Amino acid sequence: MNGNALELLKRLLEIPSVNSRDQEGAVAEFLAGYFSDHGIQASVQKIDETHANVIAFVPGKNRERTMIWNGHLDTVPYGSLAEWETDPSKAVEKDGRLYARGASDMKSGLAAMAYALCHLDGEPACSIQFLGTCDEEKGGLGAEMALKEKAMADGRWILVGEPTGMKLGIAQKGCLWLEISARGITSHGAYPKEGANAVTCAVRIAEQVKAFVEQSFHPLLGSSTAQITMIEGGVANNMTPDRCRVVMDIRMVPGMTSEMVMAKAKEALLEEQKEDSRLEADFQALNDRRAIEIAEDHPMTAGLGEKLCQAGYEKEVLGLNFFTDASVLDRKGERDILLFGPGDPSMAHKPNEYVEIGKYEDAIRILQQFAKECGQE
Repeated sequence: MNGNALELLKRLLEIPSVNSRDQEGAVAEFLAGYFSDHGIQASVQKIDETHANVIAFVPGKNRERTMIWNGHLDTVPYGSLAEWETDPSKAVEKDGRLYARGASDMKSGLAAMAYALCHLDGEPACSIQFLGTCDEEKGGLGAEMALKEKAMADGRWILVGEPTGMKLGIAQKGCLWLEISARGITSHGAYPKEGANAVTCAVRIAEQVKAFVEQSFHPLLGSSTAQITMIEGGVANNMTPDRCRVVMDIRMVPGMTSEMVMAKAKEALLEEQKEDSRLEADFQALNDRRAIEIAEDHPMTAGLGEKLCQAGYEKEVLGLNFFTDASVLDRKGERDILLFGPGDPSMAHKPNEYVEIGKYEDAIRILQQFAKECGQE
């Protein structure tokens, strides 16, 4: 493979796109221009002054079926520069690796998809829409707007280029940030029974939710997890607290839904109210991303797995604990989603982030071969 593929990745890495700091739209504009320069129809979906998506479309032999290839445009912050051996804003090539923020998560996956589509030998088996989304690392604004404005094609299969280390990501945990807002009655600390303790109520509800969540298990992902990540409450050392706000970070394996968790939280509140009817609580989902799973024998999994084997890799599957835009793009669970990318998930969000250049180039070849048969079921 010539140096143009590596040059594309280097250029992407050196466009600043730190979430909430930089112009993520600049990456969208660059990729739209890259697709257009290679004769592929592309457009930018502008969202606001700093956010935009990029959409490109490659017609296939089977025009009635469309597969979506998705990746996100943003990165997390650099963190402490003292922990970096290179400048995270520059693409540095060293010992067969390319270092920079976003090298693994996930501009290597993004570039591999873009380069593969722009240098296909003939038409893909089915039509392919490239959907580059902004704000994945924070709120999923790009994916939300792609759905709201119907920018995403009506395809049943979605391939997401998140870092999987050249393995097949067939399962992904969902995420629920559950806010519990409990209300009680204040009293003198010496007379707690005259009051209704909102802090105790909120914590007990959280404990019941945690116990319920951790019962669910997945062979690739392990158990669902739940923890309190924020707590606010109390008035004074000698007063029964009448307000408490708790936020829980809940990671759900396939089979567990946010609706199930919410129902358990409400059930736990009823138990608290049996002891003290003066207690009240509201529940709100601050972030709600469902779990993702695809069968090992699904045509998309099997097809990409075959191409991996032909390229000299083992066909290995894995589960991912982190959430992606896949949960937003398929909020109703009506699409089939597979995750695959050259980045290593263990390098994501860390100093000295890198991607192995050989894996990046192999991913391009594998994606090109996969595109030739992606319409077959």
